[in-house]
Amino acid sequence: MEKNVTGMDELLAGYAAGTLTYPAQALVGAHLEMSDCNRSYVNSLETLAGFELEDAEPVSISNRDEFLGSIFSGAVDDLNDNAPAAELSEKGGPAVPESLQSIIGSSMDQLPWKTLLPGVKECKFGEIDGCASSLLWVRAGRAMPSHTHHGTELTLVLTGGFKDEDGHYVAGDVAFADGDVDHKPIADEGEDCICFAVTAGRLQLTGPVGRWFAPFIR
Repeated sequence: MEKNVTGMDELLAGYAAGTLTYPAQALVGAHLEMSDCNRSYVNSLETLAGFELEDAEPVSISNRDEFLGSIFSGAVDDLNDNAPAAELSEKGGPAVPESLQSIIGSSMDQLPWKTLLPGVKECKFGEIDGCASSLLWVRAGRAMPSHTHHGTELTLVLTGGFKDEDGHYVAGDVAFADGDVDHKPIADEGEDCICFAVTAGRLQLTGPVGRWFAPFIR
């Protein structure tokens, strides 16, 4: 992932520090499950944070045993040991990365998809921490209307891929968009594209076709 390097570094640093909104934290966690290109970098950031904690003044915890028990009660895999997410769930539909299951659920099979345009479906999950999260399902070869953003949008490709004016994105890639970006994503031929998107601010359709469909997409 060579595009928007500065933005990706900031996103990964926020993930390691735990300062991202909940949907963005889940999105980055899923990215790390699906792609190994940034795992070592995040491990390094977390190691550095651990060194800083060692130098910090100790703080007493009144319920220390209970607190430690809650931490170690569940098995936590090291980031380097995470295998790439499977392509299909046990039910045969697209797999949901573990980091997204608290938002999406364990399967996409029974989600309440809503048709936005011919060949484009969406499933919204509401607003958390001031950000809206949703799934987009775009048929192979179909294009989204041209649009820009009032705020920031993060898009994680779960299956398939798409291209826009900034580059080509495949499963595991994260795309950034904001008010400086006016783009028209087009799904790759041969496979439907499913993406998880986190947005802060509304989308604005800019092309003539998009403006005609705008009342149906809000």
